[in-house]
Amino acid sequence: MFKIILHDPRHIRPFNEPARDLRVQNKPLWAWQRDVLAPYTTREITLFPGQGIPALQGEVLVYRDNLFFDRYFIEAFLEEARKRDRPSRVAFSPDNPAFTEHMLPLSRSYTQQGDLYLADLWYYPKGVVQEPAEPLVVDMQVQEIGYHHVPPYMARELGDLTFYVPLRGFIAIDTWVHILFADVVMGLFARGARFEARLKRDPLFKLRILFKAMLEGKQVLQSSELVKIGKNCVIDPSAVIHGPTTIGDNVTIGAGVVIDNCIIGNNVNISQGCQLLLSVVGDGSFLPFRASLFMTTFMENSTVAQNSCLQLCVVGRNSFVGAGTTFTDFNLLSKPLKVRNADGQLEDTNFIVLGSAVGHNCRIGSGFVIYPARTIESDVVLIVREDRHVIKKDVTFEESDHHRWPDHRHRRLYPREGEEDPEEGSHIASGRGSL
Repeated sequence: MFKIILHDPRHIRPFNEPARDLRVQNKPLWAWQRDVLAPYTTREITLFPGQGIPALQGEVLVYRDNLFFDRYFIEAFLEEARKRDRPSRVAFSPDNPAFTEHMLPLSRSYTQQGDLYLADLWYYPKGVVQEPAEPLVVDMQVQEIGYHHVPPYMARELGDLTFYVPLRGFIAIDTWVHILFADVVMGLFARGARFEARLKRDPLFKLRILFKAMLEGKQVLQSSELVKIGKNCVIDPSAVIHGPTTIGDNVTIGAGVVIDNCIIGNNVNISQGCQLLLSVVGDGSFLPFRASLFMTTFMENSTVAQNSCLQLCVVGRNSFVGAGTTFTDFNLLSKPLKVRNADGQLEDTNFIVLGSAVGHNCRIGSGFVIYPARTIESDVVLIVREDRHVIKKDVTFEESDHHRWPDHRHRRLYPREGEEDPEEGSHIASGRGSL
């Protein structure tokens, strides 16, 4: 099958990079798409805005490069589209709670057509043709998963704080919030849900896990069937690691660390007493002692110092979060959380809890308190001072504290879309072209 990739050059705030270069599931999005489609496609071409689609014969898959999808979704879509043997386009129904709650808010990538919303993913069985593709609604197998019987003021209804988790994941990355949902809701939550579903339907799988746990003398969720560990790792015996968890190569995990349903990249150092739950930690990251991550995603080569707490956050690459910094996730006021949408405008959301986003190449000092749904733009330096230790609004590059020192050496590596390029030779490696 031939695939045509439609490049979306629009930058995602606060990272100031196109979606394809940002990490999802600890991979650049373009690499994730490539790996998911590898069993189906053998040739590809990337088209930039303004370029026409070439005449091709045979099966063709066309998609925009800001889309996250997993192999379960693609498998279901292609199976149904091939049965039709007609041009088909992914569509979503407003009756799908995962779409209305997590995918549609803040987005600009879906086109409404009647009662359906169309996404930028097409299948053509006999080459790209001019006739409109028929909408194809894929059953995402949505499950309601989350935390029950929490205090009523933190819940939607009946004391429950839940997420609508699709076992077949798909979302357009238009804002940093969509990265969070792709990593946590459609990644880690969905992985756990698929594991539980397999336990119920496959007795032999359940017996194999029980046998492996008994053989290793471990609790079931700590067995090697559920905790996959790479090469050259050093893990203290007192660390508690529950699966499903994936740990990369050359990872060091210190005493008293607790990890539950996470993805840990290569060359990561997690020191004593850290706690990680439903989080993605990118390659080369460093967590000194007693740092805590909850439903948070870290891109590569970033650091969060001791006694810091991040909940439902996204942190870009090569960024530093100082000791004792707290990212709050619950709005103390009975008001909807406002988040900047894909067009940069503040939009009311239905999110009850939500953390914040830190761009690339940021330096955040110790002791900050950051309110929910705030963003810190790439290349920002924040130093605690008397008039600013609580971040109540979005922080732009122009408000960075490094501007106060004219002899600083902090370079701007990630300018906004349409602005001049950074100084030649100063740009660190982005996600493009590397893993």
